[in-house]
Amino acid sequence: MWIPTEDEKYGVVLASFRGTVQHGLPLEIGDTVQILEKCEGWYRGFILKNPNVKGIFPSSYIHLKNAVVKNKGQFETVIPVEDSVITEMTSTLREWGAMWKQLYVKNEGDLFHRLWHVMNEILDLRRQVLVGHLTHDRMKDVKQHITARLDWGNEQLGLDLVPRREFSMVDPDEISVTELYRLMEHRHRKKETAAPASTHHLFVHVKSLMSANLGEELEVFFHIYDGRENRPLSERFFVRLNKSGLPKWPEKAERQCTLFVDLGSSDLRKDVYIVVHIIRIGRMGAGEKKNMCSVQYRRPFGCAVVSIADLLTADSKDDHLLKVYACNTEIEWYQIHENIIKKANSRYNLSGSNTGLAVALQLLHGDIDQLRREYMGLFTRGVCITRKLGFSDIIMPGEMRNDLYMTLEKGEFEKGGKSVARNVEITVYVLDADGQILKGYVAAGSGEPSTDEYHSLVLYHNNSPRWAEQIKLPIPVDMFRGSHVRFEFRHCSTKDKGEKKLFGYSFVPLMQEDGRTLPDGTHELIIHKCEENTSLADCLRYLKLPFSKANLPSNNQTLKGNKESFWITSFLCSTKLTQNGDMLDLLKWRAHPERINDSLSKLKEIDGSEIVKFLQDTLDTLFGILDESSQRYSLKVFDSLVHIINLLQDSKFQHFKPVMDTYIESHFAGALSYRDLIKVLKWYVDRIIEAEHQDHIQQVLKASEYIFKYIIQSRRLFSLATGGQNEEEFRVCIHELFMSIRFFLSQESKGISPVAQTQAVFLRTFPAIYSELLKFFTVREVAGFVRETLASLPTVVQADSPLEAVKLQCISKTVESQLYINPESRCILLPVVLRVLHTCLQEQRDLVMCARIFTSMLSLIKKEENGTVEPAVSEEVELIVESLLEVLLRTILEISNRPQPAGPAMRLQFQDVTGEFVACLLALLRHMSDKHYQKKLQAFTSKDDLRDFLLHIFTVFRILIRPEMFPKDWTVMRLVTNNVIITTVLYLSDALRKNFLNDKFDYKVWDSYFYLSVIFINQPCLQLESFSPSKRKKILEKYGDMRVMMGCEIFSMWQNLGEHKLNFIPAMIGPFLEVTLVPQPDLRNVMIPIFHDMMDWEQRRSGNFKQVEAKLIDKLDSLMSEGKGDETYRELFNSIIPLFGPYPSLLKKIERETWRESGISLIATVTRLMERLLDYRDCMKLGEVDGKKIGCTVSLLNFYKTELNKEEMYIRYIHKLYDLHLKAQNYTEASYTLLLYDELLEWSDRPLREFLNYPMQSEWQRKEYLHLTIIQNFDRGKCWENGIILCRELADQYESYYDYRNLSKMRMMEASLYDKIMDQQRLEPEFFRVGFYGKKFPFFLRNKEFVCRGHDYERLEAFQQRMLNEFPHAIAMQHVNQPDQTIYQADAQYLQIYAVTPIPESQDVLQRDGVPDNIKSFYKFNHIWRFRYDRPFHKGTKDKENEFKSLWVERTTLTLVQSLPGISRWFEVEKRELVEVSPLENAIEVIENKNLQLRTLITQCQSRQMQNINPLTMCLNGVIDAAVNGGLARYQEAFFVKDYIMNHPEDGDKIGRLRELMFEQAHILEYGLAVHEKYVPQDMRPLHKKLVDQFHLMKSSLGIQEFPAYVRASPVPFTNGSPRTYRNSVPSIISPDAGRGVARRSYPAVNRYSSSSLSSQASNEVSNITGQSESSDEVFNMQPSPSTSSLSSNHSASPNVTSSAPSSARGSPQMAEKHKHSRENACLSPRERPVSAIFSNPLDPAQRAPAHQIGDTTLPRSDPNLSAPDKASSAKNARSQSPGPMSRSPQKTTMPPFTPSPTECQSTSLVSNSPVLSGSYSSGISSLSRCSVSEASGTELPAGDHLPHPLPPPVPLPNSISSSSDEPIRRENKTPPPYSVYERNNPRRPVPLPHSLSIPPQTDPPALPPKPHQLRTGSMKLDGNVDPRVPRPRPLPRKVSQL
Repeated sequence: MWIPTEDEKYGVVLASFRGTVQHGLPLEIGDTVQILEKCEGWYRGFILKNPNVKGIFPSSYIHLKNAVVKNKGQFETVIPVEDSVITEMTSTLREWGAMWKQLYVKNEGDLFHRLWHVMNEILDLRRQVLVGHLTHDRMKDVKQHITARLDWGNEQLGLDLVPRREFSMVDPDEISVTELYRLMEHRHRKKETAAPASTHHLFVHVKSLMSANLGEELEVFFHIYDGRENRPLSERFFVRLNKSGLPKWPEKAERQCTLFVDLGSSDLRKDVYIVVHIIRIGRMGAGEKKNMCSVQYRRPFGCAVVSIADLLTADSKDDHLLKVYACNTEIEWYQIHENIIKKANSRYNLSGSNTGLAVALQLLHGDIDQLRREYMGLFTRGVCITRKLGFSDIIMPGEMRNDLYMTLEKGEFEKGGKSVARNVEITVYVLDADGQILKGYVAAGSGEPSTDEYHSLVLYHNNSPRWAEQIKLPIPVDMFRGSHVRFEFRHCSTKDKGEKKLFGYSFVPLMQEDGRTLPDGTHELIIHKCEENTSLADCLRYLKLPFSKANLPSNNQTLKGNKESFWITSFLCSTKLTQNGDMLDLLKWRAHPERINDSLSKLKEIDGSEIVKFLQDTLDTLFGILDESSQRYSLKVFDSLVHIINLLQDSKFQHFKPVMDTYIESHFAGALSYRDLIKVLKWYVDRIIEAEHQDHIQQVLKASEYIFKYIIQSRRLFSLATGGQNEEEFRVCIHELFMSIRFFLSQESKGISPVAQTQAVFLRTFPAIYSELLKFFTVREVAGFVRETLASLPTVVQADSPLEAVKLQCISKTVESQLYINPESRCILLPVVLRVLHTCLQEQRDLVMCARIFTSMLSLIKKEENGTVEPAVSEEVELIVESLLEVLLRTILEISNRPQPAGPAMRLQFQDVTGEFVACLLALLRHMSDKHYQKKLQAFTSKDDLRDFLLHIFTVFRILIRPEMFPKDWTVMRLVTNNVIITTVLYLSDALRKNFLNDKFDYKVWDSYFYLSVIFINQPCLQLESFSPSKRKKILEKYGDMRVMMGCEIFSMWQNLGEHKLNFIPAMIGPFLEVTLVPQPDLRNVMIPIFHDMMDWEQRRSGNFKQVEAKLIDKLDSLMSEGKGDETYRELFNSIIPLFGPYPSLLKKIERETWRESGISLIATVTRLMERLLDYRDCMKLGEVDGKKIGCTVSLLNFYKTELNKEEMYIRYIHKLYDLHLKAQNYTEASYTLLLYDELLEWSDRPLREFLNYPMQSEWQRKEYLHLTIIQNFDRGKCWENGIILCRELADQYESYYDYRNLSKMRMMEASLYDKIMDQQRLEPEFFRVGFYGKKFPFFLRNKEFVCRGHDYERLEAFQQRMLNEFPHAIAMQHVNQPDQTIYQADAQYLQIYAVTPIPESQDVLQRDGVPDNIKSFYKFNHIWRFRYDRPFHKGTKDKENEFKSLWVERTTLTLVQSLPGISRWFEVEKRELVEVSPLENAIEVIENKNLQLRTLITQCQSRQMQNINPLTMCLNGVIDAAVNGGLARYQEAFFVKDYIMNHPEDGDKIGRLRELMFEQAHILEYGLAVHEKYVPQDMRPLHKKLVDQFHLMKSSLGIQEFPAYVRASPVPFTNGSPRTYRNSVPSIISPDAGRGVARRSYPAVNRYSSSSLSSQASNEVSNITGQSESSDEVFNMQPSPSTSSLSSNHSASPNVTSSAPSSARGSPQMAEKHKHSRENACLSPRERPVSAIFSNPLDPAQRAPAHQIGDTTLPRSDPNLSAPDKASSAKNARSQSPGPMSRSPQKTTMPPFTPSPTECQSTSLVSNSPVLSGSYSSGISSLSRCSVSEASGTELPAGDHLPHPLPPPVPLPNSISSSSDEPIRRENKTPPPYSVYERNNPRRPVPLPHSLSIPPQTDPPALPPKPHQLRTGSMKLDGNVDPRVPRPRPLPRKVSQL
């Protein structure tokens, strides 16, 4: 039976459990579980990280831990009973674990590894804490280390700052808000700015000396040197090195490492150095032989210097290699370091090129105890301490030190009868009073142990040596008296014996007779002669002699005349001995009573460090004098006491205050002193007002704290001794003293008078007296003293008076004192404090101090553990609320709205004060109960006061919610704030309902309330969805979801409004919409119905809800672009629609209403808008600008224009799109985009407001600016034709205003654009069709197809890769067939991409003669609406021998919604048309295109446009070779056989046409070979001969012996046409002679426009196209190969049929191998692509002419009997009859049946209108769309250029179709404006007449290219004349933009 557990509540899993039993719960080792029930060795419970899944598990797998259960029962929570640091570590490490893995995923390697190390470190420390073997101090250090690491990790990962008190996390509910704020701020400050350490230490570790000339042992001395004052700052650190330069004692680390301690911050400057002196131990000369002398001397070796400032910047981990320098002469040795510092290069040099001292140097900061904790290894391993010379900046009591430092400075010696100077060595000994050498008290430096003696350096042959060697004599204090130091001087001989001969000595006693030590400074010692060591054995003999020349009696001339002297410098650093005689006189006052007055006077002159040494003795002396001679010396003793007390205020001696406190408590014995002290103090206070000089009195008052301590302690001693006598007298004295104080405080003074300063001094020290008074008086009495004293201060003081600030400081200290903590005294002091605070806050003075006082006050108010409040506390809260709540609100408002002061320090203080006041407000509100709120609200006498209060508090709450209110990681503080706000709002909402509804309705208060509620819900810190699960759980457990609470409150308040709701429509739509965008289902369900209500009320008021709609849409855009809202929200919002029907309550409410439909419509519109906005937002998150971003923006822009008619939003998105285009360098598209805005404006002077980046200006100015910007972008996009149109429009405006200056500029700009058209090369783009299939695409792409304009040089593979990069999850489809529904509905992304061919609209420009290619290229690839794609397929049985019989072409034509280029690089396909081209028509097209290509190349060759003849060679080779090897023969086999003719009688004309084209090709080839022969280079003659031979074979294979009559009858002379005839410099080479031209039969399925002749210009164009881009092999290869690329040459199995289906290389698997070809043969330039506008749709029945319209005409034939001259004359006649050349523009004319005779025939047209299918057959050359042939000039060939066989004329195509109307119909075919959506509904009749229909004479002259300015009628319109059949977007109203 399962029993609920009582104690077994919490455990940790010891081993993993699979949970394979029924109801088993799988467990992982380390999981924590909460246990609910138990049963026979099993537990039932859940894992804490997943509480929803419960199950059973064995009890043996669980280690139980102690835990506390809260909320026992169903919802109980279990908290483990363990150290809070352990709990925090565990939860934090779990949270870090998940984030740590994410760091790896995000590739943040550095943080990943650092965090890993920290986590391991924390786990190790956790283990130490759990084991519990640590000492108390060590545990404290470990916990501190853990919390530091936790804080570091939280900061790095962007987690919250944890408030802690003594390493434990703090529960914010258990402490005051003010205290929480202080903790947070303290931790934040600690994190932001670590307090700079005042003490620093230098760690030195000697590694080795590297030098080439070693071989002797070395001594290395380090010390710190002040270069500014030229003196050492520290003692020396001494290391011995062996002969290899390594430490002599490597096993003893303390001998290699040291810590130079107690460096002050002032010592870390550039002119403080580490100086290293290196001494060698060995022979006198470095190069002497070894056997010369066995005695070793200390000799100079070198010196190194490094600045301490360099260590501040250097990497502490690196070793330093110090350069070692040697002095040039030994005389300079003593100052070598100074020379190196001064860089006196002449006095030193490098001791060796590779000599260097390797040392580790590191600066450490903080006190020494802290370093011991942080660098435990360092101190454990051993490190010696090297002290500073003298005391550190801060002297600690109890520090024992007695070091005498002596520096051997210099000596002056006589030669001593020698010819050379001496080599002097000094030996130093310390001897006691008995003459015994003190063992181990001579130290050369720290690091090495002290010795009995010290040997100095030996300077070679120097009678005036300067050593500058410092030694330390650490002699104990008790040995100082009677001890002396002896210096023995020896000459070191360099002879064989190497003896050291004594020649003199000096000595110096350490203490004088009167007990003073040897004074600091330099001493000149006398050198006494002595040559025997025995003479020194008895020290009593020489101690009677004088030791210093300064102390010689005047009559001792003998020693005075002695020239030999020895100088030393001594410095004593002692905490027990003194060199000061005045100090000794004072301490021995009883011996010399007459000197007391003098000694007391001189006390102020004695150095402070001397006084603190003997602090207790000095105080005993002073109180001893006072007890014995109080009348005489009381004032002097009091002054001395004041001096000593104030001395301890100095930072250097502040640590001696505890010494004085201890003295007062334990050693002070002046039981009678209190009377004298009170008397003198009162005397001083009474003299304040009259005294001229206040300085001394101020010193007295500064010391009043300790004076009172002495007074109270003295009185207590007296009471103890006398049993409490004279107590009343003492009380009276104190009362009198306070009366005097109150009197002097009450004195008013103007400005900064001396009395005011004295008052300020007293107020500063006054709070320190409270604790002393409490020792003798009751709490109430002391509180009374304080209240009266503070009340005595003058009430009216100037605001700038320093007294006010000091008064506040005094009150602050009072509030923080023990006195105020007591509730008894608090009730007395609180009114005083509140009164002062109220005044200051009202006047906005001293806010920092006010905040501090307020904080301290509120932190004392605490609730009891059970949540109840004591009555006294409640009253206190009531008093504070009544006095300060309103003024506090006003203060927060003031300081929040005030501009922040400059300077980081001021700004920090400013933020602090705001934060503190906010914390005070929150604390106060949290302490307020229902009763307090009621009293506060009832206290308002008028509605206006209540209204102001509510407005203030709502405004302050809005300020508190601001993100910048608290630092980013203060989530704890923010949650507390929000909890207080929502509690207060719930209290205040009742007041709002009761007082401001119905007839008392106040819009402002309600609006403020709603606004606060909305921003409360939208705070980032309440968006729980963004938090980790553990954090979310904690917040929900503690506070619940405060957003839902506030949402319910909004709904409740809204329902109370009634008809006043109309006041908030539409103003509150945006804010409420923002609330519904919060992804919290409960909140959304509460808030969304409010919108129904709004719509309903608006409908009642105005009959519609346009305002609601407008506001909803505007706000939705801005909110969703900020990242709010999601897909779920769209669906939820959409579910408003069912709410109108299924819910009975709503249905009843609206069943009599008529707005149901419009409501549903609005929601549908909003939902569609959301779809687009969500797509837009998702796209904008991506980094680079891509097509998706642009397409999405276009979709949204069009939606705003067409569906919502929102002009402002439309314009905003125009500019967003414009910016995207500019970023992507789509300059043409950017121009079109900006043109949309330009077209909304007119040329008027109407003023426009400032908008986006536009200033306030007139409409004319803005339109001008836009025009100029668009022109500039058209220029950058090389779309100059469009720029010209705008230039002209702008020029017209300038001209109308007579602004000739700008007119001139504009004309020049226009001219420059014309120049660019002619001179600059333009790349022709590729076009690609892209299908986006599948549900995973954004809405604006989903299951749609687009045509995209590629980038420059972008081919299909590159485009496909780009699209796959933009949609990385998409799958590329490998076929071109339309996908089925499974693909459409798939939850995936499918991309289908292939190249398409543009079909140009502007045929008249392309067909016109003489138009340069540069111009034509623009019209070929701009303003394209339609695109074509061809796919070959076999219909019926496929003939393996001849595939052409069954090869059909499926031709797909795509029509776009807008022409390309436009505002986007891609537009959606609006319409698809599919037709099939028969094999015969296919063959006709192929041969036509090849003929056109041949003509073009021949023309180019003749006009010398080609650099070489290779293209023509290769083309001829390709055609002839293919024909010989069966190319044309295949066509003959397929279509000329009897079976085909019998089975397809309707194709008779087409078969005839194919035959003619084949003959024509042969004729062109013959002519081409003739041209080729003329220009072929010598080395290619064999190839030419081969071509001629093959051509004859070809003719015979075709069965051609003689050309047919109609071919022979129309020779086309190839002439260098006259310049007069052609404007273009390129002459017409191939042009039909008018007299000889015969109209040819046409065939069905050709151009839907009229056909025209091949002009010289067309030829030239084709030649340019073919000749410039491809090698001959690529261009004219005739192998079959279909390809997707529109640039590919395309062939099927037979040489003449092509397809643009994708090849296998492009991912098209269904084509056979023979349909594939290499990329090399496929890449043609964009110009070689077919312009497929000329293709008709042969199967479109609507485009076929009815039979009855076609006249019975026959094919005109040439009469073979006519001679050539006759034919020429007939041509002339025809020309004379013709009123003008034929019009090349496509026209429809009505014509009568006309049968021309051979003599009357008109000029014919070459049928050049069948391009290859997305490429060119056999050669890869695409035909031109419309190649017009101008009339031949009739010029005869020159004799030299006459060719044997004239080229046959091109076959004409009828360019007009019979119409039912008799009136000629002319269609304007002006080139449409390049940027506008122009006319697409041109009626076209693409199927030509049969050959029997004659061609009428053309009476119209050739149409000139339209002038660009004629194309722009009025302003440029976006849509132009639009096909009425095509649905167009809803236009904006034609009001001119207001923006």
